[in-house]
Amino acid sequence: MRGYKIFSGTANPKLTQDIAEHLGMNVGQADIKRFSDGEISVQIQESIRGRDVFIVQPTSAPANDNLMELLIMTDALRRASANKITAIIPYFGYARQDRKAAPRVPISAKLVANLIEKAGIDRVVTMDLHAGQIQGFFDIPVDNLYGSILFRDYIQKKQLANPIIASPDVGGVARARYFAERLGLDMVIIDKRRQKANHSEVMNIIGDVEGKDVILIDDMIDTAGTMTHGADALKQNGANSVMAYATHGVLSGPAFDRIKSSSLDELVITNTIPLRQECEKITVLDTSELFAEVIRRVYFNESVNKLFDL
Repeated sequence: MRGYKIFSGTANPKLTQDIAEHLGMNVGQADIKRFSDGEISVQIQESIRGRDVFIVQPTSAPANDNLMELLIMTDALRRASANKITAIIPYFGYARQDRKAAPRVPISAKLVANLIEKAGIDRVVTMDLHAGQIQGFFDIPVDNLYGSILFRDYIQKKQLANPIIASPDVGGVARARYFAERLGLDMVIIDKRRQKANHSEVMNIIGDVEGKDVILIDDMIDTAGTMTHGADALKQNGANSVMAYATHGVLSGPAFDRIKSSSLDELVITNTIPLRQECEKITVLDTSELFAEVIRRVYFNESVNKLFDL
């Protein structure tokens, strides 16, 4: 076999190192610097001629820098005669603008997909896209893994007395229903009205949560307004406990203060994005073994589909 190598951007080097350890290999050597004006400089410091290459780089904050770093690394690898380049993008930024929701607005997710393809990436592996249809923005293979694979085992270890799944809004119903069906649990919905971006107002709970251990499911938690307001409403409606599960801990702005002062008993996220600060209510699950297995299967042309099934 021609062999493969793993390289890391600067967005989440710890995750890359953990992935490499699961595969019994070292992270490739690349010198990534910034010029004084902020421009990115990349030099690959080992031969990758004819090799398959995997770049691990979430496009989380600062999204513009991390995205450009991914593109520039790809260009460097392509010009160094890499055989095939797969981008492991644990968190896919700009995914929230996936359609024209109002006049004269961009479809940023499509623009980013175009940039990734134009740079020379042959395949994308990501986790819990904000909207599944973003896969269709690419003309290259896209593997969208489910964070629920990790959440399932964690929930079962909790041995909750009376669990029920909750969607924090109508838009997340499909995701919550998928999870509820595979765990054999009932589901409720939080009906909320969003006045503007990063602001939400809870209206009512669709379903009975009296005496229940509620499990809120979402793909990301940003400013934490939706999750914390939802937790408060669930407790007011008689919920015994409220745990929130979100694959991507964006956690910007007032997120940490809101979580600390909220009715949430626990927030469970993954390490697709590095946690900026510690919080006793936040638990971080490791995705490195899952991504390592995907890399192995992609390289050896084995099925990735089995990893999607709970």
